[in-house]
Amino acid sequence: MRIAILDDYAGAFAQTQAARRLAGHEVVAFADSVRGDELVARLDGFDAAVLLQQRTRVPREVAERLTTVRLVTQTGRSTAHLDLDALAAQGVTVCAGGLSDPVTTAELTWALILAAQRNLPEEAARLRSGQWQHTVGRRLAGRTLGIWGLGRIGGLLARYGTAFGMDILVWGREGSLEQAREQGYAVAPDRAALFAMSDVLSVHLPLNESTRGIVTAEDLGRMGSDALFVNTSRAALVAPGALEASLLAGRPGRAAIDVFDDEPVLGASDPLLALPQVTATPHLGYVERDVLETLYAAAADQVLAYADGNPVDVVAAPAR
Repeated sequence: MRIAILDDYAGAFAQTQAARRLAGHEVVAFADSVRGDELVARLDGFDAAVLLQQRTRVPREVAERLTTVRLVTQTGRSTAHLDLDALAAQGVTVCAGGLSDPVTTAELTWALILAAQRNLPEEAARLRSGQWQHTVGRRLAGRTLGIWGLGRIGGLLARYGTAFGMDILVWGREGSLEQAREQGYAVAPDRAALFAMSDVLSVHLPLNESTRGIVTAEDLGRMGSDALFVNTSRAALVAPGALEASLLAGRPGRAAIDVFDDEPVLGASDPLLALPQVTATPHLGYVERDVLETLYAAAADQVLAYADGNPVDVVAAPAR
């Protein structure tokens, strides 16, 4: 089979066990992102495409024009970025499997919080440019860490916050609130109080139709002028334009983000990157060696099983 590894920005695939397992096939890895007509052209001549998380979108207008691809393997369980019906109608089998480790995103979230509170990106850049210290940071100990969604990642973040001497305040669905009470964390009286009472507020919710745009400008406006809003989940959890407008209005005072509405962000094109009060990273939450080994291992399993005529982890298949 001829296999395309898409959006391998860091050239990580070649270093994994999965690459060695697929050595009997022709594998081509691409380090850049393309869409629409360019994606159709790129995939022409390939039998299979390996997608890393949600980096590549395959909408109907792309799926209907695939002429040679017969297998799409999706690392991770999310398929919202794929038109499964259109792919199946085009004769493409779609497989999805493998899980990210919540530790990697939780660690990245905590790193962003520390970096933002102590102005580390700015100070490091000044030092390299020949200058000395310029800002005054803020400690975490004794302050309130608000967590919206006490799931696998939110739960780890709460433990990190506790270790740093922070008070934990939780809001979310009843399951999150029950876990918070069982683990001895405070539960916010309501959603408005979560934003008003948090010195640092981190959102850990899945993106679906009920959560899209769930964080509003009104929510953000309740935060203090020294407060930090953190989003390492999905950019679309925040209403369009709400974070930029709220930061410009001074509430919250700062933001730390790892996710953007339109990725990859090239040429610093996202308006949030122009704001000095924003600490940002290019969606690094799951980008860690052990996680990539796990995700690409699942992809190799899917490719090899399909090649043997016994596909696994199938989420969409052509009609027989």
